[in-house]
Amino acid sequence: MASHTETGFTCRPNGDGAPVPVSRSGNTRRLRCESDDTDSGAPTMKSLARLCSRDEEERVAALEELSQGVLVCLGLDRPGSTRLGKETLLHLLRLSSSCPLAEVRARATELLRAAQEQGLEVPRALASGPSAFIPAKHILKEGPDEDILIESFLSLGRVDHVTMVMALHPAYLSCFLRTQHALLELDGPLPRHWRHYIAVMAAARHHCSYVVQQHSASFLESGGDEGWLRGLQHAPAKLRSLQPLNKLLAHRPWLITQLHIQDLVYPGAELRWSLAELIHAVILMAHAHSLCSFVWGCGLNPEPDHDAGHTFQPPSPGHQTGSPHSPAHEDSRQELVDGAMEVEVLMKRMVELQQQEEEYTQEEMVTRFERERSESIPTAAVRGAPPELLLHLVEDPEFRYEDFAPKGEQAPPTMRAQDYSWEDHGFSLVNRLLPDMGQLLDEKFQVVSNLTYHRMAMHEGVDTHTLRKALWNYIHCLYGIRYDDYDYGSVNVLLERSLKVFVKTMACYPEQITARVYHAFWRHFRHSEKIHANLIVMEARLQAALLYTLRAITHYMR
Repeated sequence: MASHTETGFTCRPNGDGAPVPVSRSGNTRRLRCESDDTDSGAPTMKSLARLCSRDEEERVAALEELSQGVLVCLGLDRPGSTRLGKETLLHLLRLSSSCPLAEVRARATELLRAAQEQGLEVPRALASGPSAFIPAKHILKEGPDEDILIESFLSLGRVDHVTMVMALHPAYLSCFLRTQHALLELDGPLPRHWRHYIAVMAAARHHCSYVVQQHSASFLESGGDEGWLRGLQHAPAKLRSLQPLNKLLAHRPWLITQLHIQDLVYPGAELRWSLAELIHAVILMAHAHSLCSFVWGCGLNPEPDHDAGHTFQPPSPGHQTGSPHSPAHEDSRQELVDGAMEVEVLMKRMVELQQQEEEYTQEEMVTRFERERSESIPTAAVRGAPPELLLHLVEDPEFRYEDFAPKGEQAPPTMRAQDYSWEDHGFSLVNRLLPDMGQLLDEKFQVVSNLTYHRMAMHEGVDTHTLRKALWNYIHCLYGIRYDDYDYGSVNVLLERSLKVFVKTMACYPEQITARVYHAFWRHFRHSEKIHANLIVMEARLQAALLYTLRAITHYMR
C-alpha cells in the first residue's frame, strides 16, 4: 500500500476493510453517515470517516468532533441506559490498536479509558499483535514502513492485520492493494455485494473466519442481504452455481475442464454467466483462496472488531495479553546453532547450483520432476469440519486437496508450461475479458518473483534467485505444472524438508498450519524473510489455479 493514490482509493465510512467503490469517472458513492447511536451528540460515521482526510486540519477537527461526541455521550449515561454504542466502542478499540497516526491512536485510547472510568464495559483486544506466530515488535515498528501504513489508513479507513504484515514488503503491498481494489471496487461485470459474497464462499472452503468476516462486513455495507450470510441456500441460484468450480479451484484445480465452463456459460444454461462475469468470479475466488493461505501461513489473529477478536470482560488478575492461538516460540541455544549451520549449508548449495554447468537430457529432467511431484510430504494433523460459523457457507466440506499424483493411481496429464503459460496465454485472455486485470495480476506476479533484498539470514549481498525460483516451481509442481527447462533436482537441494512441509501445507491445506510448522523451517532467518516466502507461495498458488481455469475457458472458446 505504497503511495499510489491514483488507484482511486477513498476511505470507508466505518473501516470495514475495503475502500468505497470509485467509478472510472472518479465519482464516489455517497458515504453512509448514520450514527450507530440514537443520541444526536454521538459520533457519526461521517466524523469517523473524516479522520481519514488527507487534510491535516480536517483530521484535527474530526478528532475533536469524535472526542466531544464521545464525552457528550458519557455525560448523558444513566445506569442501564448507555448512549455509547457497541460499534463506536469497537471502532475506538481498532483505532487505539492499529491506527498509524499517533495522535489518533492516543486519543482513542484516552476515550476508551474515560468510558471505563464512567463505569461502561469497554472492549479489549484478545491479542497483542497482528500475528500469533510473529512477535508484534517485528511488525509494529516505526521507520520507512510507517508511511505505507499511513497511506493505507488514509485510503481505506483502517489498517488491518494483512496490511501490517505485508507492509514488511512495501513494493509487493502496493501491487496487492491495487489489484484487490480493482477486483472489489472498480467498475466491472459483477455487482459489488456479489463480489464480496463470492469471496465469502471462497474463504469458507479453507475455514478462514478472518477473510469471511472481512468480506461479510463489506458485503453488508454494500447493501447485501444479511440472510445470504445465514446459509448458501438463501443466496441466488446463480451464485450457488459457482460452488462446483469454487471447490475445484480451492482444492484440485487440475480437474477443471471446459465442461465446467460450458455448464455456466452455455447459451442454453438456465443460470447463464457471461464470460466476463465468470472470469471476474474466478479471479475473485482464486484471490480469496490464496489470501487464506497467507492468513493461515502468517498465523494472523482476528481483527479487534471481529468475533473472537475482543471481549468486554475485564482481564483476570495476572493476565497478560497475547495470542489466542499459540504460545510464543523461543529457540533454544542448540536450535540457534543448528539454524546457523543450516544457513551456511544452504548458502553453499546455492553457490554450487549457480556454478553448475552439467546439462541433463529431457528424459532425466522429466524423471526429476516426477520424483519431486510424487514425494511423500507429511502435513500437520488434520483439523475437523469447518467451525459452526462457516459450516453453512460450505458445500461438500469433505472435498479437500489430494496429491496431484497419488501413489498407485493414474495421474492426470501434467500441464507443460510451454503449452499453456500465464505470459503467453493467460495474461491476454484475462485482459480481453476483464480489461486491465491481466496487467494488474501480471505486475503482482512480476514483483513477487523479482522481490529481493540481496540478503539471507545474517548474510548480505546474496543472490537469492535460485531459491526463489525453487519455491515457485515447487508449488507449481505440487499442482502438476512442469517447466521443461527447469532442473527439479534443485528443489531437493535448496528446500529442506521442514520448509517443504510448511510450503505444501500452506499451499494445499492452509487451515492445517500451526505455529510449530511455521517455526520449524528457516530457524535463523528473519520473520520478514519467512513472510517473503509466504508471498511467493500465495502468488504461485494463485497463478496455478488461474492457469487451469483459463486453459479450460480457452478450450471452451475454440
